[in-house]
Parts: sequence; structure tokens; C-alpha cells
Amino acid sequence: MTTEPTSPPHADTGNPSGQNAQTDGTPCLPCQELVLAEAVANAEYDWSKATDCRVLMKRHRESGECVAGQSA
Repeated sequence: MTTEPTSPPHADTGNPSGQNAQTDGTPCLPCQELVLAEAVANAEYDWSKATDCRVLMKRHRESGECVAGQSA
């Protein structure tokens, strides 16, 4: 008798990009602004600013201010 291999359990947020999403699938406005600012910083090769944006995004998600709630 053989058994099927199983994958380890994981939290599926339904959002593969890892971005915060509201119930309709769109990120909240502060999340959108931070993602855009990070993209601009990356395009300008401003790695410090891009890192700052990621830190601010994490803080925003962990705060009670993010209307989309926490993601993975």
C-alpha cells in the first residue's frame, strides 16, 4: 500500500504577492502608496529608501491602521 505525499501545512492568504488586500482584493491606500514609493526607489537605485518603504509597510500592517489587516 502506498500513500500520496503531502505538503506541509501553510497559511494561505489567497494573495501570492504578499501585499495587504482588502476583502475586494485591492490593497488599502497606505499600502498602495508604500508599494509605489518602494518601486520608485528601486527604479532610482535608492536601496536605502526602498528598505525604508518595506519597514514602513511592515509597521503599517502590524498597526491597527491597516484596513486590510495583517497578511502572512
